[in-house]
Amino acid sequence: MLTYIQINAAKPREKAWTLSDSQSLYLVIQPNGSKLWRFNYRFLDKQKKLHLGGWPTISLAEARARRDEAKKKIAEGIDPALEKKRARIAAKYAAANTFEAVAEEWLIKCERDGLAPVTVDKIRWLLAKAYPVIGTIPIAQITPHEALAVLRKVEATGAYESARRMRSVLSRVFRYGVATVRCDKDVAADLRGAIAAPKVKHFAAITKPSEVGALLRAIDGYTGHKVTVMAMRLSPHVLLRPGELRQAEWTDIDFDEAIWFIPAERMKMRRPHRVPLSRQVIAMLKELHEHTHWWRYLFPALGRPRKAMSENAVNQGLRRLGYTNEMTAHGFRAMAATLLNEMGEWNPDAIERQLAHVDTNQVRRAYARGEYWDERVQMMQRWSDYLDDLRDGGKVLRPEFGAKRLRG
Repeated sequence: MLTYIQINAAKPREKAWTLSDSQSLYLVIQPNGSKLWRFNYRFLDKQKKLHLGGWPTISLAEARARRDEAKKKIAEGIDPALEKKRARIAAKYAAANTFEAVAEEWLIKCERDGLAPVTVDKIRWLLAKAYPVIGTIPIAQITPHEALAVLRKVEATGAYESARRMRSVLSRVFRYGVATVRCDKDVAADLRGAIAAPKVKHFAAITKPSEVGALLRAIDGYTGHKVTVMAMRLSPHVLLRPGELRQAEWTDIDFDEAIWFIPAERMKMRRPHRVPLSRQVIAMLKELHEHTHWWRYLFPALGRPRKAMSENAVNQGLRRLGYTNEMTAHGFRAMAATLLNEMGEWNPDAIERQLAHVDTNQVRRAYARGEYWDERVQMMQRWSDYLDDLRDGGKVLRPEFGAKRLRG
């Protein structure tokens, strides 16, 4: 049997040579000086060799223990070399299937499925907060406690809505991992009640007619960048979400048919949408066309015209007008929904269709075949006329930025 002194004294030779221990365990001394443990055995009448590691990392005692463990497996009908190979493949597979790797693969799928770029960017932003905690862990090994640690980290900042969305994103990644056979369950599914529920916060919106008129006059008097001015002037007329407005392309506009087409991939509900264009909107679009028609977007970013206008541009314009708490870019939709319903002239479903809200009732949606198009055409013209009436209720305001807002 080998001793520590013999192993330590063994010097490399021109060719590899061996030192035998007992029960088919031996040490191979390589020409480069490395010393490697090997174990010879027979399995199903075939001579095989098992690599046990290198000395001194694997000591003589550890090498003998590994040999004995291998012999037990052979007695149980298990090939230790094959089992080791499978374990190595599994470890390599697990390393290639970390949470971050699976999440990035899922994001690629989301993009291929047509998820809006702005939504993908928001998901990436959330996942970037998760990666430092669980990104390098194989997704199949992540525990509910580790997933909860991600949520707690976001929750600790007071961003309860972000924490809620983070749980949803984690859950979707885990479900994708289950579907692609990288993990067994969605460990984030049971964490719904584990974090603070965000308080419902509605977008600020002005809905009193006299105040709407004052707002429209203030917008008409805004002296900011032309693109921002036009976005602010168009916002109350078209009932679009801020992202749908700012990402609009000139190819979406059909001046002859007076229709604004928005493809499904740029809509929140993933359904194509049409906006009937009133005379006032067509006039504003033609005015804007003179300034930006050579670019892809109706509202190109200032200084970076190949990109769409910033998502905060309209909100910043409103703040410069003094509307810091009362109104937001998204609030124009709430303003329209409230006042159109108060008119009592339009089918509520027509208003909902123009707002691009999807009816969750499948039967009800199936029978809305025409989606109230003719009524929506009349409604949008009447809406622009009504806004003009409200705006003309007083003189145009020329604001002094930084000063207290005047009311007409």
